[in-house]
This record gives sequence, C-alpha cells and structure tokens, in this order.
Amino acid sequence: AGLVIASPSTVDPDYLYTWTRDAALVLKNIVDTYTRGEDRSYRKIIDDYLVAQTALQQVTNPSGTVSTGGLGEPKFNIDGSAFTGSWGRPQRDGPALRATALTTYAEWLIKTSNSSFVKSKIWPVLKLDLDYTATFWNASAFDLWEEVSSSSYFTSAAQHRALREGAELAAKIGQKSVVAEYRKQADNILCFLQTYWNPVSGYVTANTRGGRSGIDANTILASIHNFDPEAGCDANTLQPCSDKALSNLKVYVDAFRTEYAINKGIPATSAVATGRYTEDVYYDGNPWYLTTAAVAEQLYDALIVWKKQSSLTVTPTSLAFFRQFSPSVKQGTYRSSSSTYTTLVKAVKDFADGFIAVNAKYTPSNGALAEQFDRNTGVPASAADLTWSYAATLTAFAARRGAIPASWGAKGLKVPTVCKPNPGPTVQVTFNVIATTVDGENIFITGSIDALEGWSPDTALPLSPANYPTWSITLTLPANTNFEYKYIRKINGAVTWQSDPNNIQSTPANGTLVTHDSWR
Repeated sequence: AGLVIASPSTVDPDYLYTWTRDAALVLKNIVDTYTRGEDRSYRKIIDDYLVAQTALQQVTNPSGTVSTGGLGEPKFNIDGSAFTGSWGRPQRDGPALRATALTTYAEWLIKTSNSSFVKSKIWPVLKLDLDYTATFWNASAFDLWEEVSSSSYFTSAAQHRALREGAELAAKIGQKSVVAEYRKQADNILCFLQTYWNPVSGYVTANTRGGRSGIDANTILASIHNFDPEAGCDANTLQPCSDKALSNLKVYVDAFRTEYAINKGIPATSAVATGRYTEDVYYDGNPWYLTTAAVAEQLYDALIVWKKQSSLTVTPTSLAFFRQFSPSVKQGTYRSSSSTYTTLVKAVKDFADGFIAVNAKYTPSNGALAEQFDRNTGVPASAADLTWSYAATLTAFAARRGAIPASWGAKGLKVPTVCKPNPGPTVQVTFNVIATTVDGENIFITGSIDALEGWSPDTALPLSPANYPTWSITLTLPANTNFEYKYIRKINGAVTWQSDPNNIQSTPANGTLVTHDSWR
C-alpha cells in the first residue's frame, strides 16, 4: 500500500513502476483535495503514501544509499525494491516534489493540532528530502522527461518551492538548525530561476543543455506547480497570471499549432493539442493529455487571481498574449468594472475550456486516459491509464471551479542581486586513456555533465601527455553522480570521436576515482 503506479502497462511501454515524481504530483492533488475538506476518506491514502515513502527512501539503489545520493533515484519496482536497469539517473525533482506534498499535509496537521505526528512521522522524511535538495540543487540531473542531463526549469522551480516552504515548516516545529540553510539555498535558486528567461523570444528556456529550442511543457507544469494564490501575478516565481508565464504559454501553444495533423484548420487564437516539445520523437512525438490539461490549468489559475484582485494588467511582455483575444488592447491595468476586463476574462476562460475540450474530443468513450494521443488520428497512444494524466485532469477541473491550493510563501519574495551557486560535495577524478598520436594531435575529454562540458567538442578539456602514451587529466566532479564521457582527438581543426559506446562512470560519495581507458 502507498506506492503510486505510473501505469498498469507492462509492454510497449512498460510503466509498471513507481516514479517518485509522478507519485508526488498525484499525492499533492490528493492532499489538496483532502485538506480543502472535499474528501476526508483520503486520509488513509496519504498516510499509506507516507509509510511507503519512509521505506523507499532507505532502499539502496544505483544512485546510491539514502546518505550518498540514492534519493535522486527516479523509479522503483512496485514491490518497493530497487530498479537496477539502465536509466536516466539521477533525477533531482522527485525529492523536492515529495517534500511539497508532505509539507502541505504537515501544515494542515499543525493547523488541526496534530504537531506531534508531524514531528515524529513526517519531519524525518521531509528533512532527508530537503537536505538532499539543498545540497544538490545546483548539480546536473536528468529532466522530468528523463532525456536531457542539465539544469532544468521544472526541477529548479520544484526545489525552490520545497526549500522555501520547508524552512517555514521547520521553524514552526522547532527545527531551527536547518532554517537558515534552507532559506539561503532557496534564495540562491530563486536567483538562478531568473536566468532561464529568454527575453528576446519571450519564453522560459526549459533546459540549460539538450540542443533544443527550450520551448517545453516543462515550464507550463512549473508554473502551475508554483501557483500561490497569495502571490498575485509575480513573475519571479512564474505565477500563472504573470506576464512572463502568459508570454511563455503563448509561445509554447503556438509552437504546436502546425506540429500535429489534428491541429490543422484550427483558428490561430483557439486551443490546440499540445505535447512535451516540438522536437519530441518518443512514440512519434504525440500530444499528451497531461500537457494539454496543464495549459488549461495555468489559465484557470490566472483567472482565479484576476478575480481575487479585481483587475488584470497588460505589460509589454504579455501584450501579445492578450492581443489574441482583443487585437486593439493596450498596455495598462484594467479594473473588473471595465469592459476590457470583462472581454479578456471571458476570452481567456473560453480559451482554457478549449484545451479541456481538445482532451475530451480524443478521450475514448470509457473515459480512459493514456499518456498520449496520436498526432494524426487522435487515437490514444503509448501507456494506457497513465496516473499522471488523470491527476492532471483533476487538478485542471479543480482550478476551473476556483479551488485554490494553500499558499507556500511565494508572496513578496526578493531576488538576490547576486546569484550564488551551491556545487555541493565534490570528488577528484583522474581520467587516464592510452592513445598513440601523431605530431600536432591531442586528446580531449567531454561528457554528459557540466563539469565535462556537456558533450561539447569545442570546449572539451585537454589531457596531458606527460606519461605518453597515457594521457591524463584530474578534474573536480560532483559526488554521487552517474555520468557518461568520451575522448576525442583534435588535429588541424579536425575532430575524431572515440567509438561507441559511451564510457560510463559513477563518482563516489567521497574520496577519489581513477579511470583507466584505452582509445578505440
């Protein structure tokens, strides 16, 4: 009990696992529903989840132990044992998302005079996740789609929120020793989050590496995860009604207007099916139910805040978004008593409903939601009964009816003037490769993590031939990190890569690592 299964699908694809990320997002919805008083029967589900996660944190896995990076392991077998196959690991959003789900529950328990349960049962789990997040937020990891190893906006946003609200919870229950560090790292992440913004094109770049445009549902999902009804339209945390979030949404949606055959002929200001990112090729790169629902949810969240503050503001950044609905609208603040406000709010509501209608159109008669629907026919595709698809639909429905989550402290946050990194623990790694060369030829190394230049041949790191034919270099790499790398030869501008497969290594929690490779 307590483990959330991603999908019952066992072949093409096999999703019969529990992902820390998916489970936490599903539980956050259940916790919100429970703490709003909408369904008190959910208490056992939440407590079962807590028990299961308490055990799961302690499972040694390919990412490490509970104290050496194992919390970054993305998925486990459904019996709670470690999944030991090859995978994109670590993924650092899971601990932060789990922390947010449990913090929301803990805050409610405190309000209902149950602090002792929070201190004895929830805090030990939370502290492990928050300590991990504070330590490793600045280290590369695979994104929520498990494909790109870099810094990722969704992950950074989840980490910022977790530490911000985690610090406040810690203060309430007397865990004062961690408060300053959590707040410090939250400030550092908030500063870092601003660097993802692409001011020229008006969108949030999803990943710092990966070779794609960076227009990605990653950022829409981050905005709705960050929604704080007390924060207004703050752009620093990409609140759903902020000018940056609205501009980002328009760029993201527009990217899919001509991407799928099922979107053909739909007016340029109407809702369309959306996917993860336009360069997607997984199962032919189809639209996803959860990403299409997320667009609707962001818009519903925006409507909640506009109605709460009885106004909306059009800025140079959000002007293009609003002109979809009123081509002559100008910059400025429009009170709820104005006809412009009424026109825009109705249009945005209709626009949001359109995305729900798209999903409904391609949902089979039995109501089952798969992961994707075919880009040409609309037929459900990939994993059947994806738990996240259902959760995304329910959270969008909740936002549509005006349900609000608890505030998490996003109101009035100030971005530090100087961004400070937190490299976390590091180890020294010496790479040795035996390679014979000709005059003028040199050996370099590059790999999957930032410290190895992210597979860039142009900035690959030079090895020393002091012990020729062994070439060597000693580098400082993040501890507890899985990575891949290759050597390359350079001569007269020509680059030759070491043949496949990539070399694979894992750095230890401490100490040193020495590799002994041969050119191939």
